[in-house]
Order: sequence, then structure tokens, then C-alpha cells
Amino acid sequence: MLMKGVTLRGLEVFEALAKSGSVAQAADITGLSQPAVSQQLRNLEKALGSDLVDHGRRPMVLTSAGRSFLSRTQAVLSELRLAQSELTVMDLSHLPALSMGLIDDFDNDLTPRLATILADSLTQCRFKMVTASSHDIYKAMAEKELHIGVAASTGELRSGMNEYPLVEDPFILVVPRGRVTDPDDVGNQLNHLPLLRYARDQLISQQIESHLTRHKMEFDDRFEIGSHLALMAMVARRIGWAITTPLGYMRAARFHEEIDAFALPFAGFSRRISLFAQSDWPDTVPLEVAGTVRRLTQSQIIAPAINRLPWLAGQLRVLES
Repeated sequence: MLMKGVTLRGLEVFEALAKSGSVAQAADITGLSQPAVSQQLRNLEKALGSDLVDHGRRPMVLTSAGRSFLSRTQAVLSELRLAQSELTVMDLSHLPALSMGLIDDFDNDLTPRLATILADSLTQCRFKMVTASSHDIYKAMAEKELHIGVAASTGELRSGMNEYPLVEDPFILVVPRGRVTDPDDVGNQLNHLPLLRYARDQLISQQIESHLTRHKMEFDDRFEIGSHLALMAMVARRIGWAITTPLGYMRAARFHEEIDAFALPFAGFSRRISLFAQSDWPDTVPLEVAGTVRRLTQSQIIAPAINRLPWLAGQLRVLES
């Protein structure tokens, strides 16, 4: 039994304050008024008998007790959000068949959860799920081999498909651990290391190269790597640096102790991950599946990513429409 004064709303407010350091921003995140946010925090601190934030600093920073309590809070909220996802997925038992493809960025965290949630709902359905690159998902959708696909968007209107935005995934820098000592001077500290590029036939590579070309930036052209994990391994081995996204960074958890991540030292840009559905399908199924994917992405990827890289708050985010 929770002690009096520890409420779910209080935990959500504390998490929002920890991310933003601002009562005003926490109010925007939670949908509460600023006085209500302050009251929720006071109630929580009173119940715990400890200050969670340093009230004398702006932006607010966590106390040592607050940092310890935050990790527990995020774990609790993550599990509750995941439980909500599993309970609120629609009943798809009426479907005779469902074929779905997901971008391989979701392999570690989201895809296994989504597969079990859908399988539980598709009681009378022939169900197929594959993971592939965005290009391969687009091709399978165009050839009517998949009913639904989750892939990186190119921004183009695709004939015969409806698009449902899911996630804004900003591009970031990954470098060998300790190679950058001044985050305000990242560019100059990487002058003697080559850029490790994704293979040029991959959509993520094309998006990165287009951005670099548009801003007239040129780098060594020595390495072109088709495997995301191989590319992250090369960064970890101090061979070079790379441009990736938070989804890619979180997928490479095994290398986190050997790599650092930073915001781009040049003009920022991002990609959009969307759900695509055949246009002859009624909206009800893709809308419900998209909602489930958004909730899973928030709990399984976004919340842990922001916990590890707090500066991603507001950049890596779920798109509701």
C-alpha cells in the first residue's frame, strides 16, 4: 500500500519536472495548472519526507534523493503505461488476415511486445509480422504483400497508402566514449576521425547525405556500413564517429558504455516514423494499431532514451496525428 500523499499524478508531475526543470513546462506536459503542479510536488515531498528538487535553483535540479527516486518513478510509470497499452488494444478477432512489417529499429524493444499484444487479439486471424528496412517495407506495401507497414517516412504521398505519423526521431551524433571533452566544441574535436556512413542504399543514409549536401558539408568518404550494429561497434572501437538517431542509439544498448551521444553541432534535422496502411482498409484498424505503437514507443523507447539523454526531451517525441 502506498503511503498517503504518494499518487500517480504526483509521480507524473515529478517526472515532468525532472525532465524540464520548469513548473511551466511541467504544467504543459501534464495538462495541469502551474499552482497544481507545485502543489503535487509539495504533497509528494511531504509524503516522502525529503526534498526531491532544489527549489532555490532555476531551472530546477534534482537533489541526490530526487535522482534516486526518479529512476524508480520512471520504472513504475513505464510499466503502468505498458500495461495500459496491453489492455487498450482493440479486439481484432474479426479480421481474417493481417500482414504487418516493422522497421528494424524497433527489433529490440517494441516489436516483441507488439507481436504478443496483437497475437492475443487476433484469435481467428492469419497473422504475419516481418521486420525489414524502410525500402523493403515500402516495396512490400506497393506489391500488396503487407496490409500495414511501420517505416521511416520520405515525406512523399504514396499512391494507395494512408500515412499515420508515429514518432519524431531527431538525428544525433555518436562518438567514441571520452573523445569529446567540450560539448560546445564537438565539431573541432572530431576533425581527426572519419565519418562512418550508413550504406547508401538505405533510406537513413539518403536522408543524412541530403542534409549534409544541402548545408554544403563534406567529410571523408572511407567507410560505408550496411549493418547498424556494426557501425555502432566501429564507433565503440574508436574507428570514427557517426550520425544516427535516438532509435538507433537505443537499439545499440550493448555499446552504450563505449560511446557518447550529443546533439548535432550543425543544423538539426529529424526523420518521421509513420504507420502506412493500404488505402482500401477502413481507418479503424490502422488507427488502433497506430495508437498501440505510439504507447509502446513512449514506454519502451522514448522514456528510457530521455532518461539516459535528458537533452532529447521535446525532440524525441510521439506524434499524435
